[in-house]
Amino acid sequence: MGGQPGFWEQLWVARFAMLDGLANTALVSAIAIAIGTVLGLLLGLALAYGNLAVRIPARAYVDVMRGIPVLVLVFFSFYGLGLVGLDIAAFEAGAVALAGFCTAHIAELARGAIASIPVGQTEAAKSIGLGFWQRVWYVVLPQAARRILPPWVNTAVEIIKASSLLSVIGVVELLLATQQIIGRTYKPIPFYLIAAVVYFAICYAVSWLGGRLERRYAYLKY
Repeated sequence: MGGQPGFWEQLWVARFAMLDGLANTALVSAIAIAIGTVLGLLLGLALAYGNLAVRIPARAYVDVMRGIPVLVLVFFSFYGLGLVGLDIAAFEAGAVALAGFCTAHIAELARGAIASIPVGQTEAAKSIGLGFWQRVWYVVLPQAARRILPPWVNTAVEIIKASSLLSVIGVVELLLATQQIIGRTYKPIPFYLIAAVVYFAICYAVSWLGGRLERRYAYLKY
């Protein structure tokens, strides 16, 4: 009688399930980071330059979203949005939750980076006839980008790790795919170890690329 398949044989059988989970993790993280970065920069500009009617709701959004655990946001997106007539799938609900969380953090990073730009820079740009959006695009944002980049990388890594929370609403990302494999193989330690190594590899790659960009920006002068 043949014995139970060995771990490496089980891993080979489960490879496509893990790769599919990894693909979902990468996709939902990329969507959340991309949307969060764009909306966060716009919200940061609103916090830095908006009038009181714009700053108050922007500040309320940032403070509320930064103060709510990601898991609560995930549950709210999945269950709460349906109460207002937005019936979306688990994957989309998870992406909305992560993007909303990312937006708030990027907005605060952008606001702080913009506030750190010396006033003389914008005054000099104004003196040569640049309009508001020209000053923002050509003077403020290039300098702010260098200040935003390191914490932006940290935020991106946090979003990647937080994507594992989407398993609670049924998104078959890397963690849930691993748990499903464990349910069939009864080998939790080796498969969880592989999942941990994969998460580490992704986060380390993002941090490494961010470090390379940061060192490259350090040589640029504005």
